[in-house]
Amino acid sequence: MKIVNDTHCIWLKQLPKRDNFRQISQNLVSDYLIIGAGYTGLSAARKLSEIHKNKKIVIVDAQLAGEGASSRNSGYLVDTTLNDGFTSNKDLINYKKKTDIYKLGIEAVKKFKKQYQVDCDWNECGKFFASSKINDVKILENFSKILSKLNFENKLIFNNDITKNIGTNFYKIALYTKGGILLHPGKLTRAMIDVLPENVDLYENSSLLNWEHKKDFIECEFKNAKIKTKKIIFATNGFLNKLGIKKNYNFPITLTASMTRPLTFKEFKSIQEPKEWGVLPVRPMGATIRMTKDRRILIRNTAEVHSPFQMSNKELEKRSIVQRIGIKKRFPQLPDTLIESTWSGVVSRTRNSSQIFEKIYKNIFVAGCYNGSGIGVATLFGEQIAIKASDENSNEIEIIEKRNKPTWLPPQPFLNLGIRTRLFYERLRSKSEI
Repeated sequence: MKIVNDTHCIWLKQLPKRDNFRQISQNLVSDYLIIGAGYTGLSAARKLSEIHKNKKIVIVDAQLAGEGASSRNSGYLVDTTLNDGFTSNKDLINYKKKTDIYKLGIEAVKKFKKQYQVDCDWNECGKFFASSKINDVKILENFSKILSKLNFENKLIFNNDITKNIGTNFYKIALYTKGGILLHPGKLTRAMIDVLPENVDLYENSSLLNWEHKKDFIECEFKNAKIKTKKIIFATNGFLNKLGIKKNYNFPITLTASMTRPLTFKEFKSIQEPKEWGVLPVRPMGATIRMTKDRRILIRNTAEVHSPFQMSNKELEKRSIVQRIGIKKRFPQLPDTLIESTWSGVVSRTRNSSQIFEKIYKNIFVAGCYNGSGIGVATLFGEQIAIKASDENSNEIEIIEKRNKPTWLPPQPFLNLGIRTRLFYERLRSKSEI
């Protein structure tokens, strides 16, 4: 599995370049091997090192650690989500199970941030679910009732009140929810790399070519060497399917996002100088959009079935045009040439928007499939899959295990046909919101 990813992500460009990474160049033996060095893998490695101070722990990533989806997302640490299938009273119990996991995820990130004094532009400003269609008021009213029943503080706002908060009159109806957090995803992942303990060996730019389960160990083949390990944790999220892990239960979706240069003071004043904010769409294929701490606008309004391994500059430019239109719709007074960079990233999804967290065999474990809500949940699942792989239990694991399990997916080519059809349908429904 070789990943070639673009280098345009502004979150990553804002970080100091790393030059101290190692590739696998000789055969290794480990007690624990983690495949994937994003939020999940890095959190699993950190927790394993706490539990097993004298064990050999190895973590490997196909690209540079933390530079996949973990640093390429929009930076929302969510307490609630709308487009995940739980929006009616009959699903209240199942929705609570999901929000219980979100709550634990926020607590896990908060604990990490406090323990290591991490600066990741943390802002507990909440978030907005917003729509330009007043008819969507029914969706948001219903969602508001569900959130209130679960004791989530929220408020419906309209027209001018929305404009005062975010500087655009594009949206007609919004639901503000207090518990969401905005942050810099690149700074958070970089901190997780920087604090890896001494008994964790990190190898990067080392693609897993093949793996084989043998009697009491797993053998993993890389380009220049092999690793023999007693236990393995797969934490590759959007690439689980490509490694043959739970392949009938998860699939990747490729997203693209764009970010503008910082607005000038004059430009910022023209949109009423709002505080940092984040908007999530009411309709599944609408735009996620955010005003950052440094007065940049981020927009993500594309989702598609695409090769997760590479998106060319030409393909990125096509999607950048769509995102430029999305920004212009919301802020017509701003210049057309604001976008500084466009990048791609991969999310992992399941049919019923549930996550994967399990022991596949006595020494094979997997955590992933965060359905676009990975910052908190991935951190939590990484820590807890390490505990599970250590043959231990926790209150968090008991809560995680109560969730609905991922449901079976049809085989190819029917799966991709179904995904493309659904994305096309949702794109038509959300045309005005892009």
